Amino acid sequence: MSRQRVAVIFGGRSGEHEVSIVSARSVMAALDPARWEPVPIGISRTGEWLSPAETRAALEAGARAFTGLGQPLLRAHDALAALAGCDVAFPLVHGTFGEDGTLQGFLEMAGLPYAGAGVAASAIGMDKALMKAIFREAGIPVARYSVIRSREYTLHQNMSMALIDEAIGYPCFVKPANGGSSVGITKVRSREDLPRAFEAAFAYDTKAVVEEAIRGRELEVSVLGNDQPEASTVGEIVPDREFYDYASKYDPASKTELYIPAPVTEAVAAEVRDLALRMYRVMGCEGYARVDFFLTAGDRVIANEVNTIPGFTSISMYPKLWEASGLPYRELLTRILELAFERHARRPQP
Repeated sequence: MSRQRVAVIFGGRSGEHEVSIVSARSVMAALDPARWEPVPIGISRTGEWLSPAETRAALEAGARAFTGLGQPLLRAHDALAALAGCDVAFPLVHGTFGEDGTLQGFLEMAGLPYAGAGVAASAIGMDKALMKAIFREAGIPVARYSVIRSREYTLHQNMSMALIDEAIGYPCFVKPANGGSSVGITKVRSREDLPRAFEAAFAYDTKAVVEEAIRGRELEVSVLGNDQPEASTVGEIVPDREFYDYASKYDPASKTELYIPAPVTEAVAAEVRDLALRMYRVMGCEGYARVDFFLTAGDRVIANEVNTIPGFTSISMYPKLWEASGLPYRELLTRILELAFERHARRPQP
């Protein structure tokens, strides 16, 4: 069998640019060389697309970010030609302009099979306000939350604060509705902390989610599949600080601990895995995703969110959970790409 060319697309304009590069390096190094030929296509911080040659040169030079390289998408002839010559794409652009359905829509229009969730599920997964509304409508337990838009907050600051006082209380978290890796998230202990928290959230989005602070353990499940998804064993994250922020996730000095399998009862593990599959289906996910939960006193499970492009280094939680479930990293990547072809093949053709 001849090798198939995989366009690994990464970098991008979000606050998770560096994380995306780390994920892509790991994926390209781990792809089965007998089956796949990775074609790296980087995207700069300002949205320019790099050719494979430019991307390789930057990676070999040790670049942690792509700046001053490439061309705007519609003029990126070398990058687009390389993409057209690929058999499948593996989007690894975390955050906005990559994980939010925009890149998936581009690949749909190009008719290229791609790994991971489709346009609608990606958009829902990136927008925490939409995601929580859909879960609540489906009867999935979520934390209390409110949505505040930047214009509403600017015009009616006191009213917005009063709403949070009454509906959410303190402590709470203020988050950009669209974002990931805990970028722009602030823990708020009192009304006096809100202006700083909203300033941080609105730096990344015009819509903020204000959510009650749940006192509980953080559990995660990896899900894999299209029409018949499967859930991995359950893992637990114990942050090395008050909450699982960006530094806790990615700082090499972080003392955050991962427990696989999570030390929970069989009943809790079964409930979490079942709920993960339900959330995956409710959102319309395909391919793969990581699903996050809180476990509170009395073993009450509360849904947190679905991450449609989780971190993908060999030590990231998504592949580690599958490795513990009997699916090694290299085989996991092959399965994800096979699922991309499977989904593309059954799409109705005009």
